[in-house]
Amino acid sequence: MKTKERLPGSFDEVDAYVQRQMDRLDIPGVALAIVEGDQIVHLRGFGDGFGHTRPGGETPSPQTPFVLGSTTKSFTALAVMQLVEAGKIELDAPIQRYLPWFRVADPQASANLTVRHLLNQTSGLPGLAGMSSLADLDDSPDAAERQARALSTLNLTHPIGTAFEYSNLNYNLLGLIIETASGEAYADYIQHHLFTPLGMSHSYTSQARAKQDGLALGHRYWFARPFAIPNLALPRGSLPAGQLISSAEDMAHYLIAHLNGGRYGDVHILSPADIDELHRGVAEYRAMGMTVGKYGMGWFFSDDAQTKIIWHGGNVPDFSSFMALLPEQKTGVVLLVNADHYGLPPVLAEVGLGVAALLAGRQPAPIKLGFIPWAMRALLLVPLLQIAGVLATLRLLRDWRRDAEHRPSGARLWGRHILLPLIPNVSLVALPIFLQIRRMLRYLMLYMPDVAWIAIIGGGFAGIWSLLRTGLILRSLRKSATN
Repeated sequence: MKTKERLPGSFDEVDAYVQRQMDRLDIPGVALAIVEGDQIVHLRGFGDGFGHTRPGGETPSPQTPFVLGSTTKSFTALAVMQLVEAGKIELDAPIQRYLPWFRVADPQASANLTVRHLLNQTSGLPGLAGMSSLADLDDSPDAAERQARALSTLNLTHPIGTAFEYSNLNYNLLGLIIETASGEAYADYIQHHLFTPLGMSHSYTSQARAKQDGLALGHRYWFARPFAIPNLALPRGSLPAGQLISSAEDMAHYLIAHLNGGRYGDVHILSPADIDELHRGVAEYRAMGMTVGKYGMGWFFSDDAQTKIIWHGGNVPDFSSFMALLPEQKTGVVLLVNADHYGLPPVLAEVGLGVAALLAGRQPAPIKLGFIPWAMRALLLVPLLQIAGVLATLRLLRDWRRDAEHRPSGARLWGRHILLPLIPNVSLVALPIFLQIRRMLRYLMLYMPDVAWIAIIGGGFAGIWSLLRTGLILRSLRKSATN
């Protein structure tokens, strides 16, 4: 598939918008692809100018591989639909037809969960458990099945089919169903039935092979600043939910197939009817109590009064991505980014939707989530406030020693000077304990290392200082009383 010739400057506004967002968010590198109809119309790599994008320091090219994150889910959904067309999977068949050993805590729910529930993320499988599974870096071939079998004691968060809840567990299970129905390993199936037919020659299911092809240098954010992390492992058990690797140019091939009823060049990877089924939003998803769109099969749907957008974002600890289809304009766009933080997916989706707006002939909506990077920076205030609290206490004790008339006693002593200051300290102590109980601490160590370490160090310091501070105050007052 050749890139369509365009007039010079056709996408200058898009490029300038992407560059502004990179500067605002301190993004080290981006690869961009835009398609119209069945043609690639724009490819561009962006770097920060400091050699923070590829191992050799170059700006990424359209062929540079990036880890996709959850945009992988659309590949998994498409693979399922290929097997539906082949008569090997039925959408409304129970999971146990393909995975007879599958269980959750409720036997009835175990029997009633279907393939369609997984695709639409209406299974009731909890999102939190799907997040914590991303911290399981077991690299053994049976990692996915081992993790799935461990769900036998898991309680669903809502009755099957009644509500949307985004969970990686849904798509990890679909990966196992693909293996059972096709007789191929998930990685092999994706390579043989999607990457190869679509000419995606810089796309991989293996991190090792992607590195040989110049995998972009991943970064994690610490307090809104990106730091390179070149050898972060991928969780093999979560490959179907978010660990495929591709380039901007290859993803352009993929978007062309979606825009053209499953056809790329002379190849048909899926029928137009089943492409439409993938793109049919059925499950309402909500944010801050408001319905903001629908979810189909590996795709989100936003349909305002002006533009219909079918999209998905993705993030792993050191990469993120965004892709969108504008079916009315027959246009698609993909942005691949070599940095991430769990606080940023909605921010990067906002940027991607801004690019989509430009392609639809509109101006991007005003940035609403600009406070998130500042909130990430503000985490540094926690240790600073703790230090300030220590200095304030030492100064208070010194003043009490100098001026006996201002020494508190009774309720004022215990309420204002002992119990009240304990509240924020005990809260900080409880935070890492709570995260560990919910099995989220390892996840945060990967996806939000700044938050995790603030919680651990701040919580530990708060526990020690709570005891020490209370002892110093009581000791100071006892000494004062005996003088």
